Amino acid sequence: MNQSEKALYFKSLHKKHDPLVLYNIWDAGSAKALKDAGAKANATGSWSVAAAQGYEDGEAIPLGFVVQIVARISASVDLPLSVDFEGSYAVEPEKITKNVTKIINAGAIGINFEDRIVREKGLHSINTQVERIKAVRKAAELANIPIFINARTDLFLGSNQNEHEAHVSKALEREAAYVEAGADGFFVPGLSQLSLIERIVQGTSSPVNVMMKGELNSITDIANIGVARASFGPGPYFTAMSDLAKHYTALR
Repeated sequence: MNQSEKALYFKSLHKKHDPLVLYNIWDAGSAKALKDAGAKANATGSWSVAAAQGYEDGEAIPLGFVVQIVARISASVDLPLSVDFEGSYAVEPEKITKNVTKIINAGAIGINFEDRIVREKGLHSINTQVERIKAVRKAAELANIPIFINARTDLFLGSNQNEHEAHVSKALEREAAYVEAGADGFFVPGLSQLSLIERIVQGTSSPVNVMMKGELNSITDIANIGVARASFGPGPYFTAMSDLAKHYTALR
């Protein structure tokens, strides 16, 4: 498949009640391991990519280094690759288009794009994020690659679970605006209560992505409520590094 075909295939994998499972990778080695295990697609996790190179999350790893890693994964593993691109290393639409173009040219067929203000507190306003998503879509159109824009909202991540029910209506408002601006999917990391996730699924027009973490640990459960994509964030990296340390300590 060429890059455009990979993008269309990747989009087709997002199905309600039969979620695409993305066990997040961080380099070409982890990408190849999952391909050999039968993965249909790969997706990086920003935390894992940064940590694997000794950086903190939050766009601390240089953009050029990220582009190099994405290019190496794409050249090594012939699977659709979605990139957790955080806030695209820019705020202004013109710079966003330029940076997303670099990731597309490196081989990505999808990105996660968050509404959190990177390295600061709070979220971008809906109007601001809409313009930012339009800038991402512009990069895709200029490259003639129909990338999958997974619009992430950070309304739930890091907030108190007691506040999550009140955030659902805000999330749905953001999803509607983001899809109209050109997003293909909606990512709600940090939301783990199945009843609230189901309300998001029922209230959206786009495939919903959740992060499997803590009490949210059953693919069957999320499939039953219509989730279309499951990702694991930094979890796979934590597991791999823990396993590495355990094997070393067992030698002594």
